[in-house]
Amino acid sequence: MCLGKTLKLSDCCTPMAGKEMKNRGSKCLKEVHTVTEALKALYRQKLLPLEKYYGFSDFHSSSLEDADFDNKPMILVLGQCSTGKTTFIRYLLEQEYPGSRVGPEPTTNNFTAIMHGEIEGIIHGNALTVDANKPFRKLSPFGTSFLNRFQCVHLPNRVLESVSIIDTPGILSVAKRKMNRGYDFPAVIRWFAEHVDRIILLCDAHKLEISDEFSCSIMALRGNEDKLRVVLNKADMVDSQELMRVYGALMWSLGKVFCTPEVLRVYIGSFWSSPMRVTDNRKLFEQEEEDLFADIRNLPRNSALRKLNDLVKRARLARAHAYIIGSLKEEMPFVFCGGKKKRDLIYDLPVIYSRIQQRHQIPRGDFPDCAKMQEQLMSHNFKFKGLKPKLLGGLDELLNTDIAKLMPLLRQEEKAAEQLLMQGGLFLGSHMDPFIAGNPFHHSGSNGESALVSDEEWVVSKDKQEYDEIFYNLSPHEGKLSGTKVKNWMMSTHLPSSVLGRIWKLADVDGDGMLDDEEFALAGHLIEVKLEGFGLPRELPAHLVPPSKRPRKISATENRDNE
Repeated sequence: MCLGKTLKLSDCCTPMAGKEMKNRGSKCLKEVHTVTEALKALYRQKLLPLEKYYGFSDFHSSSLEDADFDNKPMILVLGQCSTGKTTFIRYLLEQEYPGSRVGPEPTTNNFTAIMHGEIEGIIHGNALTVDANKPFRKLSPFGTSFLNRFQCVHLPNRVLESVSIIDTPGILSVAKRKMNRGYDFPAVIRWFAEHVDRIILLCDAHKLEISDEFSCSIMALRGNEDKLRVVLNKADMVDSQELMRVYGALMWSLGKVFCTPEVLRVYIGSFWSSPMRVTDNRKLFEQEEEDLFADIRNLPRNSALRKLNDLVKRARLARAHAYIIGSLKEEMPFVFCGGKKKRDLIYDLPVIYSRIQQRHQIPRGDFPDCAKMQEQLMSHNFKFKGLKPKLLGGLDELLNTDIAKLMPLLRQEEKAAEQLLMQGGLFLGSHMDPFIAGNPFHHSGSNGESALVSDEEWVVSKDKQEYDEIFYNLSPHEGKLSGTKVKNWMMSTHLPSSVLGRIWKLADVDGDGMLDDEEFALAGHLIEVKLEGFGLPRELPAHLVPPSKRPRKISATENRDNE
């Protein structure tokens, strides 16, 4: 009886059963409607079984979950202490987030995931690692010391509807390199680098030294250089000649750490909403900001392509890992001299790499770092499994056939996403060009009037006489100033163009691309508010709406006349 049952179970492993499973897998792939669904199906059917069989997660990254495929694009913001990481995020969101602090000392000591939520709040690290809807469950192996320094902030911000942002602790400087964080900081950076869509590495124009921890953190980014964007921040604090020297010194320092023949793209600017101190390079900073934010704005469009690219990269690494483990299994003796043979195999790992490369035609770039692999093998028990052609055949099919079948679906999604624009924060317009015809700061169209109009006195009235003098000195035509005439006056405040664009959008209440005397006074008032260090409102409050732009109330007498 037992034998009969065993034979029936073995029927599942027959070629016919394998063919049925393959057909069923192909059918499932045909039934998917999005690239993300297809990638999840391929991973579960063809890559995950191989990873489990060869212990991939023991040597490389942990297995993927649905949240890793379904999550929004993520941006990792990285840099040394006081390089402006938190300020950069505030500038991007045009909003502070709970727990954020800014100062010359290291104020950010947590990893903070800033994500969209209708209700503002904070979730701490230990709770995050058990939430199946968040892509952070695999962070628990980094231990309690890390989880106590990890949190998620929910914020009702329109930018966060499209992307999530990871703020990080400042990388320690040379003077503090001996301090112990209590967890493996470079390993955490490596985990995030593998899972995010973009890495923003901020450098300070006054802090170009490469500390030991900074160097280790950059090394942790290896393999993800395509996601990296380097930003030379606070560039408005130096003049043109000094900026040229700072830029050259930064490129030289980064070249020593990255050790690549390609020159890194470095964006130069000052990513905050305060007035520029040195305005010699204002035009350059605006162009650089436009390029960087255009790259960020396209992340939602390219999200499916990034996930596909990461899965292919993971599958290639898993294939190389399987052949390495299989080769080590073949070389190990069954009984005697296991310890000596283990040491010899670890020492000869570069030779094994070359042998696998030649025998199976695997590119050298698919192999894991040899030194790191040797270090991990030293602590392993070497109870490996041999090569399994069925698993490797499924993986080859994924790489050679299945991914190619997804390309038409990917192109369809990209075409459908051409109109998908990141909204909110600095991404209010249809593009980032700050000086288009009829509007000096890239915003166009009606701002809309507030539904609730206050009867309070207009707060700008007390300064309107002063603004009227400036208004008429600019020679208005038919009672209005064009954007061209207002532009130079607004730029004399040295505020960034993105901030001036927000002010223009708020002040141009009727949306005609011109300012009358009341709208001009309102613009001047908002500039003064910003120069005093306060934030700008998302929409124009009722008490700031100019009196002539407020809906006129109909009196009781007029109501009777109409009746």
